[in-house]
Amino acid sequence: MTEIQDVSAGSEQVQGPADEGQPVPINALFENDFVTQLVLVLDTDTIDELARKVAYHVVGRRQRPRNAALVVRHNGEVVPGHLTVAEAGINPLDNVFVGWAE
Repeated sequence: MTEIQDVSAGSEQVQGPADEGQPVPINALFENDFVTQLVLVLDTDTIDELARKVAYHVVGRRQRPRNAALVVRHNGEVVPGHLTVAEAGINPLDNVFVGWAE
């Protein structure tokens, strides 16, 4: 008979390499779109990368591409593109809004 051991007690959570980041699912709405999306980003992604991941699902599908930068809003404030998702304080299932910088 095989004995089953409880290895969860006292064990530490295993994490991947530091540069991989942890997944953060966010609720995203692209400007003038009618579909809210659940998008998986990493906590190490920059806000610019987050914007591109959200735009990928909308631009060229339900919205025409523009020759303009993207901007991300979280809690009503524009988030600088160089910050990471973690630095910006974006948590799982937070709402973010992505639009064109004009």
